Amino acid sequence: VQLVESGGGLVQAGDSLRLSCAASESTFSFNAMGWYRQTPGKQRDSVAVISSGGRTNYVDSVKGRFTISRDKNTMYLQMNSLKPEDTAVYFCHAARARGPRVYDYWGQGTQVTVSS
Repeated sequence: VQLVESGGGLVQAGDSLRLSCAASESTFSFNAMGWYRQTPGKQRDSVAVISSGGRTNYVDSVKGRFTISRDKNTMYLQMNSLKPEDTAVYFCHAARARGPRVYDYWGQGTQVTVSS
């Protein structure tokens, strides 16, 4: 499985960005997919998750501003009203359960920088 992120960049506070995660397999073949972010010296934290059934969940700090979605081969993160604290490397994640095991897949990350 390959996951390739794109869409990051440098923007000003209040601007919007849309991240994309192109998957080498159908996004509907995973039990869940999501976006995580990480800043230097800190752990990688979940931002938004979408289940195979389409249920979504967001960290409180992005609720009402970010929207996760997907089509057959790509997952998206629409980010509106960006804030400097959203600055991070954003990673695409996919999880697939096979019996008792869960297989995790990660993209290489894309940098999002929001200036004040």
